Amino acid sequence: MKIRELIKTFQPYKVLEGDYKIWLDKNENPFDLPPEIKEEIFEELRKTPFNRYPHITSMPLREAIAEFYGVSPKNVAVGNGGDELLSYLIKLFDGDYIVTTPPTFAMYYFYAKLNGIPVVEVPLNERFIMNGDEIAEKSQKASIVFITSPNNPTGNTQPREEILKVLDTGAPVVIDEAYAEFSEKSYIDLLDEYENLIILRTFSKAFSLAGVRAGYLLASEEIVDALYRIKSPFSLNVLTMITAKVMLNHYDLVMERVNYIIKERERIYQEFKEYAYPSEANFLLMKLDAYEFLLERGIVVRKLDGRLQGHIRVTIGKKEENDELIKVLKEFVENVADI
Repeated sequence: MKIRELIKTFQPYKVLEGDYKIWLDKNENPFDLPPEIKEEIFEELRKTPFNRYPHITSMPLREAIAEFYGVSPKNVAVGNGGDELLSYLIKLFDGDYIVTTPPTFAMYYFYAKLNGIPVVEVPLNERFIMNGDEIAEKSQKASIVFITSPNNPTGNTQPREEILKVLDTGAPVVIDEAYAEFSEKSYIDLLDEYENLIILRTFSKAFSLAGVRAGYLLASEEIVDALYRIKSPFSLNVLTMITAKVMLNHYDLVMERVNYIIKERERIYQEFKEYAYPSEANFLLMKLDAYEFLLERGIVVRKLDGRLQGHIRVTIGKKEENDELIKVLKEFVENVADI
């Protein structure tokens, strides 16, 4: 069997083996759905025929999202997590390369490489703020520009005035708002003004649905229509559509949990503000080389490399998980860290 040379350059996924008690590495919501909401989902599934394909363009969920935001379903596309939509967006527009702002979400690079598209980087500054003028300059020959706000893995949002500089170029701009619910900042209001703007969001974080794989985007009718011309039919299963629709009806619970996570985030930040960066997401970036130390004590966090070598990214968990994290990190700072 012959394997394409490009595929050989991709690293296989690493599965962390071991009996770890606290997982704070994937920016998941620490709360599962309550039993009564699961029952509501199960009841909808009982009425759903499994022998039939789902709607060819996932219109039931698109309509629910459109109603939630007060837009037309023609302005909404949905996918198996935001990642699936990223893979199509990179294919959609003409240009010589994509533009990213590192340090940022690794999957932009993954899909660019998979599609043989070069990446031009405009690094964030020392405070992880984007340079709108430089990005605008690089956008002239770009197929698409990716801006993450709040940014992963740094946690900060990007200034509106810098984003406007890029939007004004007319280049397709994706603002990835996967963590927007934790920041109370969004650029959705700019959709009416900029037809080149694409807002990418997910149900994985604030909505506690990482295991269901549901992402969506809001954009102009022209962009959404073009995306569905190349998107695989029947790509979103009925379980995903039903679960996401039900959770849109429980946004009060979603925000109750978001507020809990924000309070816990600020509590941890105050404990380690000498080493932690301010965050508007559900995680904290810390300048502590504590990955192995935490792992040995049963706590899994994200180890970073490159420009962020020696840093960790810590997902905000439940209070008892965070209590243990604080205790172990204090032990690291007091006895091990070379600050």
